[in-house]
Amino acid sequence: MRILSFITAIFITFASSANGISDWQLGFQTPASDVMRNVYDLHNFVLIMMTAITIFVLFLIFYVVFRFRRKVNPVASKTTHNTFIEILWTGIPVIILIFMAIPSFKLVYQQDIIPETDMTIKVIGHQWYWEYQYPEHDDISFESYMTPDDELEPGDIRLLTVDNHLVLPANKNIHVLVTAGDVLHSFAMPSLGVKKDAVPGRLNETWFNIDEPGIYRGQCSELCGTGHGYMPIVIEALNEKDFNNWIIEQKSKLALANEIPTKENTIE
Repeated sequence: MRILSFITAIFITFASSANGISDWQLGFQTPASDVMRNVYDLHNFVLIMMTAITIFVLFLIFYVVFRFRRKVNPVASKTTHNTFIEILWTGIPVIILIFMAIPSFKLVYQQDIIPETDMTIKVIGHQWYWEYQYPEHDDISFESYMTPDDELEPGDIRLLTVDNHLVLPANKNIHVLVTAGDVLHSFAMPSLGVKKDAVPGRLNETWFNIDEPGIYRGQCSELCGTGHGYMPIVIEALNEKDFNNWIIEQKSKLALANEIPTKENTIE
């Protein structure tokens, strides 16, 4: 089991880049939160169990085919049942399912129960872009659109680059409120172990804690129309000092924008 888990970890490590994703990648993105690490560990555990069960069943099939073929058994057996074997093939799967269920329930509890948080953000899905609001920071808000192919710069990832990142502090418990302004969307960040549906007229909630500063990418994961494949999510995690400086900068921009008169509010 340890060898298979080690091989799986090595494979996923080589399949991932510094951004957690790479071309032709197989497997998960590099985990960037405790929740995702637990998802990763549970996935490996279930994969090992499935592999062992598959190999065992395949062995039984070959054994039955060769052991009870017509040439060796010209007279077919009339055995109808075997109580001991029936107890085994009922009891063993139950035990296996219990061993799978316990860590699974723990993970569901960890994902569902929101601990004491350090800040709250609100995510609103639209056709086809994301809107982010910071209700605890003077209602800072902005929209995030995918960067078109003809505007990509060297190093940008096609379909996974946006004009405005969702900027958040690292090593903080983030409370996320998710909703939609039109149709169903889904806010999904694989490296953080987060996938929460955005439902019009309903406020869903989740949480995450980003391990370290960096860029993390996700996408809308609910079919929402022709632009569904063009709703990337890019989270930029900063250390606490840089995040506070970013907040101050955004508040200054907001104050400046409120002071600039427009045609609608200018008295001639």
